[in-house]
Amino acid sequence: MSDLRLDGLSATLAGVEIVHALDLHVGSGQVFGLVGPNGSGKSTALRCVYRALRPSAGVVRVDGDDVARLTPRASAQRVAALTQDGSADLDLTVADVVALGRVPYQRGNRRLTARERELCRSAMERTDVAHLAGRGILSLSGGERQRVLLARALVQEPDVLVLDEPTNHLDLRHQIDLLGHLRDTDLTVVVVLHDLNLAAAACDRLGLLAGGRLVAAGTPAQVLTGERIAQVYGVEVTVTAHPLTGDPQVLYSLGPSPARTVDPALEGNHR
Repeated sequence: MSDLRLDGLSATLAGVEIVHALDLHVGSGQVFGLVGPNGSGKSTALRCVYRALRPSAGVVRVDGDDVARLTPRASAQRVAALTQDGSADLDLTVADVVALGRVPYQRGNRRLTARERELCRSAMERTDVAHLAGRGILSLSGGERQRVLLARALVQEPDVLVLDEPTNHLDLRHQIDLLGHLRDTDLTVVVVLHDLNLAAAACDRLGLLAGGRLVAAGTPAQVLTGERIAQVYGVEVTVTAHPLTGDPQVLYSLGPSPARTVDPALEGNHR
């Protein structure tokens, strides 16, 4: 297991600074959730972690190593990503897509070893896609495809797994299963979630972003307070303890919204 650090991370897109001097530490084996309103910089920060975007300042470190200084192969062995864009251009079978997770470890056209085949089988079982192994990826629903891509990421055997809104397209059962898998792995996990109640249940710690800046970090109970949610989201809520787990639960009404109370300093056109 490895820890992950974002030290003074800033990121700029089209000349606009989207993430501002972000400092985060994710301990080895922790599930860390990034939450915040649309445009708060969550996905942009993750893109820097899995090297889809080069930071404009600061550094991303895995066990002290600057990921930007690693070779692409070494980086792919350390960090795996499940992104929002689960599109596919080629209609490979599910089994072939999952096996692509071994590419960072392969040289030439070497066939999968017995251990690697078992790794693929186990990952497909864990994500409930083994019965789809012979199906083409383009024939699957969005939720099925999401689970296949998670299996591929697990087969990659990374130290750090980053997931950007992984519960998109998933029904309730598979949302719970997926987040349960994250808690059962030995991986260091960073996950972007919009559902605050799911984040509270699944994550050891949370980081709340707004306007590209870190507003709060800590346990779900420390971060998800009614006052802070009103400040960042502009929504009045009641936060209570889950009757079974004690995790914070955010309750809200669909009635008329109160006047927005978001601090103007936290607003901005960020992604």
